[in-house]
Formats: sequence, C-alpha cells, structure tokens
Amino acid sequence: MTDPPRALVFDCDGVLADTERYGHLPAFNRTFEEFGLPVRWTTADYQEKVRIGGGKERMASLLTPEFIAAAGLPADAGAQQDAIAAWHRRKTEIYAELVASGAVVPRPGIARMAAEAIADGWRLAVASTSAEPSVRATLERAVGQRQASEVQVFAGDVVPRKKPAPDIYLLALERLQVPADRAVVVEDSRNGLQAATGAGATCVITVNGFTEHEDFSEAALVVSSLGDPGGERSTVIANRSRARPGAWVTLQDLAATLPP
Repeated sequence: MTDPPRALVFDCDGVLADTERYGHLPAFNRTFEEFGLPVRWTTADYQEKVRIGGGKERMASLLTPEFIAAAGLPADAGAQQDAIAAWHRRKTEIYAELVASGAVVPRPGIARMAAEAIADGWRLAVASTSAEPSVRATLERAVGQRQASEVQVFAGDVVPRKKPAPDIYLLALERLQVPADRAVVVEDSRNGLQAATGAGATCVITVNGFTEHEDFSEAALVVSSLGDPGGERSTVIANRSRARPGAWVTLQDLAATLPP
C-alpha cells in the first residue's frame, strides 16, 4: 500500500523573507504619504499591527472617529471600505516594487528546502493572509520562477476568516489532497501557529525580530531560521519532535516532526 503524500506549506511574510520590516512597513508608510493620510507607523507601532491578520484589516484598525475626521474620510462605512480597498491596492503595488528592487531578501533555507521537497515528491504550497500578488512576488524572489511554478498559492481573501482561524490551512490541505497528519507548516507567528495546528497540521516555527518573544508552545520545532550550508546557521530554540537538526534544518528533519 502506497503511503499518502506529504505536504510542505510555507507562510509568506516572515517565513519566505523578512517582508514585514523591509517590505510591508515601508509600503504602508509610502501609501499613507501618497494619500495624504495623517499616520506613519514606526517599527514599534507595526510590531503591534502584525498581530492583525491581513493588510486591509491592519488599515481598518486606523478608523477611529479621530482619524476619520483628521483624514477627511466620509462618515459612510461603505465609502470608508472603498477607501481602504484603494489604499491597499496601491500598497500592494509599492510592495511588489520593493520586492523587485531586491529590498526584501529571502530567508535562509527556503529555496533549498523547496528544491529538496519537490525532488522528494512532497506537495508544496504557500498559505498567507497577504494579497496574492504580494505573495507570488515574494515566492518568486525566494525560490525562483521555475520552482515557484510548482508551488500552489492560497492567499488574500480566498477564505472569509484570516489567521489565527484555521481556514486558509484547511483550504490548502483540501486542495493539496493531503491528510493533516502528513503536512508540515512553516510559520513565524503565534497567529500562524494557531491557524496551522487548528487545521490539524504539524507546525515548525522560524522566528524573526517581530515574533521571537511570542508563545510557541504548540510548535513541534522552533528555530532561528532553516539555515543553509555555508550560510546562516540554524539555532534550535525549542524541540518537541523526533527531529535532530544540525547547523541547518533538512527535509528529513521536517519529516521527523510529523506524527510517527
């Protein structure tokens, strides 16, 4: 009897690349400037905003009565949502420009792990609450166009509830036709961890500067990064699995995080 297929599902922001600090934050602030909005997010401000799943939802958090008055926005809720949609479209364009310029550098181990997984017959996907054009731009930058063509993308408003709800991962597993106990999700945040485990998948965490102090109690493995031979080394922060990573995390390590 043939074993069921395995899947490797990456989150996008903070996993494929350090997108929040070098991509999304400057893109939000440039958008605010272009639209003449009375707000600029500092790094500390944005560290709180990343707890909100979705870029439009982060923008919507601005809509206090004081901000609406200062920005000269209409009182009608529908018109406000139209304004947010316009801001977000422009923000997505700016983000893509930043990725194309090389400002958003891929994280260690992503291209290597994708290549290993493809060669070993794993099914690959990216599942993210970011807009699909942003996710595809980041993916192509991280793994190259050829490998990116072999990765399914689930992003943006494809599900009604954003992370920490499990909807995006439930959809990914359904479309990949992979049982939850054969799927490894690589995430970087507690919201993502809750979404992945809520869908029944195994979750491996690669922390970054925005998320390193969050609670990752449910993760099978927590590392500083996936690491690369001859490049950045991976440091194990917590390990509740059978995996025994060395200087970098291998595909065999990810397989060892799955239930026996």
